[in-house]
Amino acid sequence: MSEHPAAPVPDRLFDDEREQRWRARFTAPRMSRPSWARHAPDRSVYTSNASGTTEVYAWDRATDTHRQVTDRRSGTHSATLPPDGETVWWFADTDGDEFGHWVVEPFAGLPAGTTAEPAVSGVEDGYPAGLEIGRNVVALGTSTDDGTKIWLSRGQGPAEIVYTHAEDAGVGSLSEDETLLAISHSEHGDSRHPAVRVVCVSDGAAVAEKSDGKGKGLTPLAFAPVPGDGRLLLLHERRGREELLVWDVLTDTETELALDLPGEVVADFYPDGRSLLVWHTHAARTRLHRYDLETGELTELPVAPGCVGSAEVRPDGTVEYTCSSAAEPSAVRALHPDGTDRVLVAPPGERAPGSVPVEDLWVDGPGGRVHALVARPAGVEGPAPTVVTLHGGPHAADEDRFDPGRAAWVDAGFLVVEVNYRGSTGYGSTWRDAIEGRPGLTELEDVAAVLDHCVAAGLADADRCIVEGWSWGGYLALLAVGTQPERWAAGLAGVPVADYLTAYADEMEQLRAFDRALFGGSPQERPEAYRASSPLTYVNEVRTPVLVLAGENDPRCPIQQVDNYLDALAARSGGGTGTGAARRTGLYEVSRFDAGHGSLVVDETLRHVATEIGFALRAVA
Repeated sequence: MSEHPAAPVPDRLFDDEREQRWRARFTAPRMSRPSWARHAPDRSVYTSNASGTTEVYAWDRATDTHRQVTDRRSGTHSATLPPDGETVWWFADTDGDEFGHWVVEPFAGLPAGTTAEPAVSGVEDGYPAGLEIGRNVVALGTSTDDGTKIWLSRGQGPAEIVYTHAEDAGVGSLSEDETLLAISHSEHGDSRHPAVRVVCVSDGAAVAEKSDGKGKGLTPLAFAPVPGDGRLLLLHERRGREELLVWDVLTDTETELALDLPGEVVADFYPDGRSLLVWHTHAARTRLHRYDLETGELTELPVAPGCVGSAEVRPDGTVEYTCSSAAEPSAVRALHPDGTDRVLVAPPGERAPGSVPVEDLWVDGPGGRVHALVARPAGVEGPAPTVVTLHGGPHAADEDRFDPGRAAWVDAGFLVVEVNYRGSTGYGSTWRDAIEGRPGLTELEDVAAVLDHCVAAGLADADRCIVEGWSWGGYLALLAVGTQPERWAAGLAGVPVADYLTAYADEMEQLRAFDRALFGGSPQERPEAYRASSPLTYVNEVRTPVLVLAGENDPRCPIQQVDNYLDALAARSGGGTGTGAARRTGLYEVSRFDAGHGSLVVDETLRHVATEIGFALRAVA
């Protein structure tokens, strides 16, 4: 590995009130929606950055007391409660590497001098592949280089394996009476379009199987929360988008729920099993509906303005949810059966400052209409310096939600353009699957169409356009500066795929399965496709400054493949020299951090944002 130029971290980005404002958006305490124990709803668990690092907290609603459960150097992001609420389960990995096991401790806290213990004995360490905790049964999935195993523990006994396969799989849902377990699997070799198997908890024997065939996935969401009820709620995509299906496993009958809504939906049962809480996503906004399974009546819920995130129905019918917009930070709210809507709980301290709203932009692209969101900096006349920030996934989407990162770019005077390229979710199965066989290059065609529109419309300054992203977005940023060097003044890539062949060899098995489905085979089977989609292939074409931010313990975009790309940049750049804009910043700079696929530590995140924006300001100066 070569020595690479380290990216400087600016002490300040601004000399006015913007400095305090952008930092406050990250340092302001925030929290996830508290989830509760099914049979002890006064006991809840959530995550918060109140300590400066995202950690797990327990909330006893009866006494309104909050307790920090975890305190780990790199933070903790996964936790849940069993039905009785007597304990807290959280996932213990090592410095963000996502590989580890579930541990358990009392809800009230550990006795002095003790530590959390493994939650289920006999389970190997691995990447998490689902967890369902019942009153007497625990179903737990682990993924390793050997594939997926699903374990069952009955009556607090040691776990036994009830399912194992080299292809990707995961725990879906446990029936209310704990006799049936739904498993999502890809034994057919396509983890992006899974099938569903239901097994008997008592002996692991298969009870039922459902597959919609090639290119059409089925995803188990939840069993009806009624003892003896065999209804399993599924997502299907038989008509080219994700819709709802109720499958009665016991009678092997199904009912498709054709809701008269554009976009896509996902849902969960109300506690009585008679209705569904439906998340409806369309054009980068998500709202909530109630669907009556007996009458077929669909009713939009009068939640607060904004884009809804997480939501769940309490036993009394109250819907607790999170909601935000590009302009307004997220809040945890409660919509009561009488229509009263209020803030449920807020973390201590001042709320984060707001930002500007986003505008919708629809552009004709080579594969159809491309939806983008645009945030305009105040007081900027004429074409502005522009950052095209690309979401990760790729199966995700940018939405009209609050984002401190977007707001910081706006404060820095950049027009921010977020592109929901082909591969994004929320726009139908054809749009999502259009990148198959040619990932990366397909998405960048849509990015180019949106950027060209912004330049032609006088929004973006063609000579001062930055491409930026993290994870899959970071991968696209590196691919963009190699395949579209004339379009970009700089490329900023956080935790990217940089060398696809090495990334495949080193990444977690779940992602190898995803890549095989995406490319139509492994690198051994389709070597040219992987090379064509790899940023390393185009490293000699890079003409603009590049910033790479990488986590040392990243299991998704491992560090060795990033180093391979940086070594190739160093070899071709003559030690970091260049022309034009490259001369102003050096051809490339690197920021390495001791965590996994991103950081849960607020100070580290602040360094990342300052590094990125500082680099971009130098590139467009």
